[in-house]
Amino acid sequence: QVQLVESGGGLVQPGGSLRLSCAASGSLFSFYAMAWYRQAPGKQRELVASIKPGGSTNYADSLKARFTISRDNAKNTVYLQMNSLKPEDTAVYYCNQKHNTGDYWGQGTQVTVSS
Repeated sequence: QVQLVESGGGLVQPGGSLRLSCAASGSLFSFYAMAWYRQAPGKQRELVASIKPGGSTNYADSLKARFTISRDNAKNTVYLQMNSLKPEDTAVYYCNQKHNTGDYWGQGTQVTVSS
């Protein structure tokens, strides 16, 4: 059973930055694609960014200029650096690990962008 634990969320002013972390259990972290999703109140969960085992990345078009996904396989951790945050970035951010048999999800971390 994979466990994903997100951290790093919080309240930030518009224009600020946050770095989210997601620590994964298990010894095969480097073999799996990882992703960050977010869900704002009243909206569907959406993909923010993903990173393959080899390091290639994919972003939501509207976010690629401000967000950066990365991974440290030695630490079983995936990161999401978020810069120039806007109020519309307010959401619960979820870590995702993709297996052939299905996806695993973390519990989410709240990001609130407000003055």
